[in-house]
Amino acid sequence: MSNAAHDHGHGHGHGHGHGHGDHGDHDHGSGVWAKIKHIVVPHSHDSNEAIQSAEESSNEGIRAAWIGLAGMGATAILQVFIVAISGSIALLADTLHNVGHAATTIPLIIAFRIGQRAATKKYSYGYRRAEDLVGLFISLIIALSAGLIIWESVNALVNPRELTNLWWVFAAGLVGAGGNELVAVYRIRAGKRIGSAALIAEGQHARADGFTSIAVVVGVIGVWLGFEQADAIIGFLIAAAILWILVSSVRTTGRRLMDGVDDDVIDQLTEVITSTPGVISVGRVRARWSGHRLEADANVAVDSRLTVLESHALAEKIEHNVLHTVAHVENVVIHVNPVVDGVEPPELHELTHHHTSAAARQEYLSRQAAHRS
Repeated sequence: MSNAAHDHGHGHGHGHGHGHGDHGDHDHGSGVWAKIKHIVVPHSHDSNEAIQSAEESSNEGIRAAWIGLAGMGATAILQVFIVAISGSIALLADTLHNVGHAATTIPLIIAFRIGQRAATKKYSYGYRRAEDLVGLFISLIIALSAGLIIWESVNALVNPRELTNLWWVFAAGLVGAGGNELVAVYRIRAGKRIGSAALIAEGQHARADGFTSIAVVVGVIGVWLGFEQADAIIGFLIAAAILWILVSSVRTTGRRLMDGVDDDVIDQLTEVITSTPGVISVGRVRARWSGHRLEADANVAVDSRLTVLESHALAEKIEHNVLHTVAHVENVVIHVNPVVDGVEPPELHELTHHHTSAAARQEYLSRQAAHRS
């Protein structure tokens, strides 16, 4: 058994654009209702979300975005009609927000489509980061929407106008709250299932729309009680709610763009790798989001007596365990370090050690100078 076989630079990783597991044929049911449910309800052909393929998750995200867009569009059309006959500023603010929110769904769908493109030499990690770029665009639209609502509310206070058809406004507010909450629940569930922060944010945004619709209802009640400026003041409250959503959206998108993940992701990866038979210890573990999929890599210590083939098989086993256990992971790279008698040889990283820090580089240069002299 040759120790030369243990090249510690052994990196092992595959891009997995497929699901692990036999999809098999399963019954979607028959009849009109079953067909509608199959289209609308997010689902995977595999019971384990950890092994849902990239194509499946992207298609599910696109489906959720389109269905949410249809629901919000129907709500907005109804509200536009009622704004025209009632003159409610609060309802106008809510409607403008809904229309703006619906408009941001189109770029998200485009981003999902772009993310399905194959990697190229220029974009060797693929195009899924387009989702996060769209997240920044969505944040800009949210900010513009808040600014417009504030402007309209100020104008309503300076130039008040009589409200009419308050029962219509009241009813539209209730419809808006219910419709937006349905869209929110659907998008958030789908977003969590596929790991899309952008889709989850869109769902949370829809939920905020529902809250602002409730605020419209409260504004109408205020007018009924004799507080004529309640409608315009509620418009300011809606703007404040939108700005709160903006801060949350920017924070989430920024974390993704800075390669941030939740702590439990690294903890789960470490646990799965450590529990794999043959792994002596686990070193650095990293993960980052690429759109709605996770890329991960880890350094593991193994017995130096393993051959290259055996080390490769162990790395393959680790990768397989991760793909089947940690949700949303698509690619895993395992770097194998040989261990002799439970200790990594000091010369293991001697060749590249001087690249790790300024102090290490200075030490390396000093040794080189001493050697030349």
